[in-house]
Amino acid sequence: MDKTNYQQPQCKKFIPEKTWYLALAVVGLIGGVILISFHLGTSSSSLLSCGRGGGGAWGTKNSGNATSLQMEAIRHYATSRVVPQQSFAEITLSFDVLTTTAPCNFLVFGLGHDSLMWASLNSRGTTLFLEEDPEWVQTVLKDAPTLRAETVKYRTQLSEADELLRHYQQEPDCSVKKSFLRGNEKCRLALSMLSDKVYDTEWDLIMVDAPRGFFAKAPGRMAAIYSAAVMARNRKKPGVTHVFLHDVNRKVEKQYAEKFLCKKYLVKAAGRLWHFEIPPVVTATGGDFC
Repeated sequence: MDKTNYQQPQCKKFIPEKTWYLALAVVGLIGGVILISFHLGTSSSSLLSCGRGGGGAWGTKNSGNATSLQMEAIRHYATSRVVPQQSFAEITLSFDVLTTTAPCNFLVFGLGHDSLMWASLNSRGTTLFLEEDPEWVQTVLKDAPTLRAETVKYRTQLSEADELLRHYQQEPDCSVKKSFLRGNEKCRLALSMLSDKVYDTEWDLIMVDAPRGFFAKAPGRMAAIYSAAVMARNRKKPGVTHVFLHDVNRKVEKQYAEKFLCKKYLVKAAGRLWHFEIPPVVTATGGDFC
C-alpha cells in the first residue's frame, strides 16, 4: 500500500500529467458505478452490492443512489494530488471482478491512499483492511474515518523468506493437510492472532498489497500470502476465492505466489498484479499447496 511516510528506494520521478490521469480515471470508475446503479434503480441489490441483508461494513443501507462513501471518494480523488499506488490497468483488473461478484466480502492487506477507492467500489459490502503500523492507521482514518481497519503484528522479516520456506516444509502445523490459522502458533507463516471477524468471515476477494517488503527488516508478504491461500482453500461456500497479489516483480512475492497460490490458479495479470481464482479444497491430497 502507498504510504507517504515510507520512502521506498528507486522511486519514479513524479509526473503531474500521469498523476492527474490516474485520479480522473479513478473518479470515472467510481462515477460509472454510481451512474449504472442509478439507472438500474435496484432497491435490494446493486451492481456492487456485496453484503447480505443490506448492512455493509459501515451499516449502510442498500439503495440505487450513490452512497456517502462513494461521494466522499469522488471528492477525495478529484481534489487530491495523492493517487492510488496501483496503475489504472491493475485497478481495472480488480474492478472487473468487483462488478461481477455478489455477494462479496473484501479483505485487503494494507491501508493506504487507495483504500478509500476500494471501500467505495464495495460500498454496500464488507471491506476490511489489515495494516501493520498502528500510527499509519490513525493517520489514514483521520482523513477517512468511514474505513474499517485492524492492526496486525507480523512475526516475520523479509530476510527470513528462504528460511521460512524450510520451516514450512518441516513444521507439521504448516502442512497443507492441516492448513489452519486461528491459534496456529507453531507455524510462523500463519497469521494466528487476527480478530474473530477475519477468521469467521468467508472472504470472496483478498488483496495482498502489504505489509512492506522492500528492506530486510520489513515483515515481508510471506505470511500474508500463505494465510490468503489457507483462507481460500478453507472456503465453505461454493465458488472460488479471488486473490490479488501486487508487486509480483519482486522475488519473494513471486516465489511465494508460485508456492502457495499456484500458477495453475493464475487467471489474469496486469502490470505488477496477479489475479488467482482458488477453489475450496474438501480433502487435501499430496504434500503441498500446488
